Order: sequence, then structure tokens, then C-alpha cells
Amino acid sequence: MSDAAQPTAAEVRAAVEAVKTALDRHLAAVERRTGEDDQAVYEAFNELASAAEAYDELLYDRYDEVTPFEIPGAEDSLPPYAGPGEPHAVSVLIRRDYSVAEPQRLLAQAQRVEAAEYEGANDEAAATVPGALGVLFGEFEPDEIASRHAEFGLEEGDSTLWVTAADEPAEPGEWLEAPFDEVDPERVLCRFDVSAVFDEDHEDEDDDEDHEDDGIDDEALDELDADDELDGDDDLEPLDAER
Repeated sequence: MSDAAQPTAAEVRAAVEAVKTALDRHLAAVERRTGEDDQAVYEAFNELASAAEAYDELLYDRYDEVTPFEIPGAEDSLPPYAGPGEPHAVSVLIRRDYSVAEPQRLLAQAQRVEAAEYEGANDEAAATVPGALGVLFGEFEPDEIASRHAEFGLEEGDSTLWVTAADEPAEPGEWLEAPFDEVDPERVLCRFDVSAVFDEDHEDEDDDEDHEDDGIDDEALDELDADDELDGDDDLEPLDAER
């Protein structure tokens, strides 16, 4: 940014005064709130976030400095619930991400499902990773996949679950083509997120401490890992006999 375009010291001072005012308003709204979804608190939070962001930008442009705190923007949180007071129906929206950690295990398990379910099957559908995924997700419920993901050669990623309220149940087949396109954030009753980013720093600290105290050197750990590697189908967990 050129010197001519830089904000003035007075503009930076005005921005920090706006932050102070927004802080006072936010505290006052919190002190007067009438419940967890108080609209005044929500509006004061957004004003504070906007004022803090503006000050941070001006401070950096003028003095090449930043603030030591970060306030999430309004887009990072859900708005207060504004749905029906007594919902007659709810929708549960779930997304779970996986990575294919062990393709050979995935293929082997899908082929075993095909062999058990279809007499004389030639395993053509389970011969590729996309086909194997189709076989397994077609055979097992999503919750069972989640609880047995390692058995199927999958590794868990992030997941989220949203419960949304509706005035009436949807008509059969109404939203099947685009199940997540018409989610109204103001009708979300509750939301639960699971992500490695929430605790990866804590896990890294625990791993460092455990590795220092376990008395096992890196070479011994490598040997243990090598012994545990999958060898063909011998190490596959048995599938449920009744499936």
C-alpha cells in the first residue's frame, strides 16, 4: 500500500474507540440477556466482531502491527434459532468424511460381502475401489460403517451433525435430489462437530511426553509397526455371520 493510501493516525484512533464502545455494548447486552438465544447479544457480538476487524486492518495498514486476539465472524457461527416453538418434524443432516487408508483391505472386505451375499458372484463390482465402496455402503448402515471403519480400510476425517426443525414433515421424495441445499440456519436446533483440529495440539503434546517416557527407541517402534502390517486376508476381522 502506498503512503498516500494509508489510514491516518486519527482514523486508527477512531477505530480503537469504536472497539471500546462495542465492548461496552456487548457486556451490557450479556448482562441483560434473557436466554441463550438473546437477539441483542447476537447483534452486539456482530458489532464487536466488525469493529475489531476494522481496527485490526487499520492498525496493520498504518503501523504494520496486529491485535493479539481474533474474534470469529458472524459466518462462523449459527444465528439464533427462529424456527417453530413446537416443531412437528425434524431433519437430521449428517456428513462424515473418510480417507481410503488401506485399499487392499477395502477390496477384500467388499469381495467377501459379495461372495457371501451372491452365490457364484465373480467379484466384478468389488474389483475397484469405487465399486468396493458401493458394495460396503450398500450392505452396511452408515452408523455401522462409522463404528467399523478401520475394519473396512477407512480412516475417519471430520464429521458434523445438524438437527433442523420443520413445521411439517416433508413430502416423500421431495428433497432427495438435493438433500442439503435448502438448510435454513435459523431452524437449526443443535449442531455437533468432530474434527482433529480441535485437539491435535493437545495430542501432539501428549505424544511427545509419552515418547520421552516409554523407553522404546525409534528402531524398536519401526520393527513393531512392520510386524503389524496387513498380510493378505489373514488379518481381516470376521464379518458378521448373519449379514
